[in-house]
Amino acid sequence: MNDPTGATRFARIRAHLESVRVAAGPRAWTYEFLLFGFKQGWACLFGGLMLALLLATHLFYPAGAPLHRYDFLTLSAVTIQIAMLALRLESPREALVICAFHLIGTIMELFKTHAGSWIYPEASLLHIGAVPLFSGFMYAAVGSYIARVWRIFDFGFSRYPPVWATVLLASAIYVNFFAHHWLPDVRIALFAAAILLFGRSWIWFTPWREPRRMPLLLGFFLVALFIWLAENIGTFANAWTYPSQRHGWEMVSLMKLGAWYLLMIISFVLVSLIHGIRRADQIR
Repeated sequence: MNDPTGATRFARIRAHLESVRVAAGPRAWTYEFLLFGFKQGWACLFGGLMLALLLATHLFYPAGAPLHRYDFLTLSAVTIQIAMLALRLESPREALVICAFHLIGTIMELFKTHAGSWIYPEASLLHIGAVPLFSGFMYAAVGSYIARVWRIFDFGFSRYPPVWATVLLASAIYVNFFAHHWLPDVRIALFAAAILLFGRSWIWFTPWREPRRMPLLLGFFLVALFIWLAENIGTFANAWTYPSQRHGWEMVSLMKLGAWYLLMIISFVLVSLIHGIRRADQIR
């Protein structure tokens, strides 16, 4: 019997793409790059759908609708998650990652909005304090991406630091996100600690036939950069607003890129505790 699930369909498409025969050389490099992009897009399915919803509702959501836009976004995010589980596009383990990110992100949102770091300018019924519930799914989208890309690209690692040390660093970063409002901001020390811990680490991934590698710190930066770009789209869509955007939209400060870099480390460590760290020599 044919299995109609989305996971099976993707597996068939992926198997077909990976079985394509292309002669070595520029054509093969181009094909591998395009396949890499296709897999990346599939990995950020949830985040991409949420970003599309932010833009679409900003441009087209009826002003007088009986359901607040933020509440529509919350219900849409829940629906997407249920659909991804039902269609097996997401595993129960990945759903657990998303729940953890939603909880951690909502706690941070409650504190940051209270501190005035940013605001949610629109009304909603589904909220906690000043934080609409859809906001937690923005963090969940990051967790979903990391969990899915980990599986899709068959991650392995070389010279990975002790897990206890990475957990300690991630915990310190999370505490500093709160504590810097009344204590000295130690993010420079945290950046230095990240370099010391991960500076020799390499991440191995398989976009097509051969495993490739890059410095893990570079991988953190590239993902943080894309999240920063997505944040610019989110603020343009009036999903949330920084104080500097009070009188009109402008690009999010590049200083936020550093914050996203540190948040990437937290996110990566959280997912690593669920997926586990596999050595590069164990890649199939």
